[in-house]
Amino acid sequence: MRSRGRIAVIGVGNEFRRDDGVGWAVLARLRERSEDRPLPPDIDLAICDGEPGRLIGLWEGAHLAVVVDAAHTHPGTPGRVHRLELDAGLLAQPATTSSHGLGLGEAVELARVLGLLPERLIVYAVEGAASELGTGLSPAVADAVEPLVRSVEDEIARNADVSARGRT
Repeated sequence: MRSRGRIAVIGVGNEFRRDDGVGWAVLARLRERSEDRPLPPDIDLAICDGEPGRLIGLWEGAHLAVVVDAAHTHPGTPGRVHRLELDAGLLAQPATTSSHGLGLGEAVELARVLGLLPERLIVYAVEGAASELGTGLSPAVADAVEPLVRSVEDEIARNADVSARGRT
C-alpha cells in the first residue's frame, strides 16, 4: 500500500465524449499550472475511465482523494459544480449520477466494504450538457474548469499539512 500521507487527485471520464472529459481537462490544467507553481510532495495526479477497480487502486492508501467527474442531472444546469465529501465511509447521495454506467458510486461502496477508502474523499461533480462522441467541452462546462482547478488547488493546500504529518 502507498503512503497514508499522500493526496490523490483523479480526473474521471472520457475525453472523446465531450463534457465527460471535464475531469481530464481539470487534471491537464493542474499539470500546466504546476509547472509555474509546483504542487506539494506526495501529490498523485491521475486520469481514469471510471472503472471501479482502477479508481480504488488510484486512491488506495491516500489521506485525501479528490475526484473530478462529469454528472448527469435532471433537470440540469450545465457547468454547475457539486462538491460532495465522504468522511467515515458515508457518502451523501446527490441528485446526480455518474456519466459512466458503473462508476464512482460503485467504487465507493466496494472500497468501503473492502476497507480501501481514503481517509477523506472529496468529489467534484460537474453537470454536463454534451455527452455525444467528439472532443471539446461545451462552453458552460469549459467555463467551469478554471474555477474548479482553483478549488482543487485549495483542497490540496488545506490538506498538505496533514499529508506531510502522515509521512513522518
